[in-house]
Amino acid sequence: MLFTDSDKTLYQKVINLSITSVVVLMLMLFCWLMHYSLVMPLFLLFLALHLKNFKEACIKIFLNLGLLLAIILFVSYAINQYSTIPLFYIPVASIAMLTMLLYNDHELSFIMAFASSVLVCLVIGGDFGMLLTFFIGSLTGAYSVRGARLRGQLIGAGLFVSVMNVICLFLINFDSGLILTKTFASNKLYPLAANGFISTFIVAAVLKIFEYLFHVLTNFSLLELSDFNQPLLKKMILEAPGTYHHSLVVSNLSEAAADSIGANALLARVGAYYHDIGKMDKPEYYTENQLIGTNKHDGMEPSMSRLVILNHVKEGIELAKKYKLNQLIVDFIPQHHGTGLVYYFYQKALEEAENGEVISEDNFRYPGPKPQTRETAIVLLADSVEGAVRALDEKNMNRIGDTVRKIINNKFIDGQLDECNLTLKEIDQISLTFVRILGGMYHGRVKYPEKKNSVQKKSAEKNRIFQRSESQRSQKDNQNGSSDNIVQNNPKPSKDTE
Repeated sequence: MLFTDSDKTLYQKVINLSITSVVVLMLMLFCWLMHYSLVMPLFLLFLALHLKNFKEACIKIFLNLGLLLAIILFVSYAINQYSTIPLFYIPVASIAMLTMLLYNDHELSFIMAFASSVLVCLVIGGDFGMLLTFFIGSLTGAYSVRGARLRGQLIGAGLFVSVMNVICLFLINFDSGLILTKTFASNKLYPLAANGFISTFIVAAVLKIFEYLFHVLTNFSLLELSDFNQPLLKKMILEAPGTYHHSLVVSNLSEAAADSIGANALLARVGAYYHDIGKMDKPEYYTENQLIGTNKHDGMEPSMSRLVILNHVKEGIELAKKYKLNQLIVDFIPQHHGTGLVYYFYQKALEEAENGEVISEDNFRYPGPKPQTRETAIVLLADSVEGAVRALDEKNMNRIGDTVRKIINNKFIDGQLDECNLTLKEIDQISLTFVRILGGMYHGRVKYPEKKNSVQKKSAEKNRIFQRSESQRSQKDNQNGSSDNIVQNNPKPSKDTE
């Protein structure tokens, strides 16, 4: 059987996940037989091997996950030692659910589900049945919230966790003879049935706190930032409408391109909304906000124009911090230009340079940094491509395709994509997506022929009606005038005359 590249990738992921599942289940069984004596070393090794893929963020993420585990272990210890609450009320599934929402990584969530289940059972002295129930419930919760964009979806995730908990409980205790007893119901059945909803409630309550502590953005927060009623976006609509429209087009291009390569499409879209907010300081100096025939840069020195253009990055960062945007969104402001050259004014400076005057290219470059993530790199490309295609006199698929490829190739040669994780294959896919989207935006329209006879007939009919009404009005005025004359010529006799 032949597989496409995408099928092979999916097939390999399924194989890897299956092998990982078998290994984890064997480790769980081994830990249970060894009375958990090797749980912590095995967990640390397993987590370290996975986190090596995160490079510089490894230590930070490791500490963040350690904090989540420490919290659930503390709660479990407190319930076990100082409370009579049944242990199956412990919201173990909330850890895996939080991990999935915060990092959107199914492998990391899988590991956290395993770690939290094993460590909690170690702390409270649970048996293998409890361990297996917590683990399956955690996995169910994590995969139920994957890609969630509405907080209402958390309720459905809680229901799935509760249902899976109850199913596991009955399967594990099927032949024990304790299923119908009141003790079994009060200590296991009811707590596990409520456990999913408790975990969901906790996740909804603390998610915003952990977003702030871990400096991450979930889909929920990104959707809130994409609301056009946000003060900063409303301000842009009123003060820089051209920039606002440009940002919308860039956001559409970025979202489609990010989705095509498996990047965070929602983050790319929201980052594109805010990438040019610095232009609101002097909107009239940017082409998209200028009226036809007016250009503020006419008569200005290229060095002054350079300062105005480069300054919108600094103004954007300050404005973003004033409105307390998350750093992930702020990063789009400087990185969407990287260290690119303000080519137009650099060329203008070269043309106007006097004999012997040296024009430094570095003075006409943005301060950077270059894009550090795939999402910021995509917005950089979308921003450049949108402006170039909009400036074309003739917009057809061939011209659009050539322009897109030229712009992306120039950015690649200039080294603007050196510090992000985009591959050549992904860059090619992004290019194809841009061409498809822009081709749809600037598609040709059929020129409908004007129905001249019909128009002329309608115009003539309207003229006849108008003339008829004018004629009737003038006749009526004449009649009224004649009556007035008769009255004046034949006045009513006075009493004296009589």
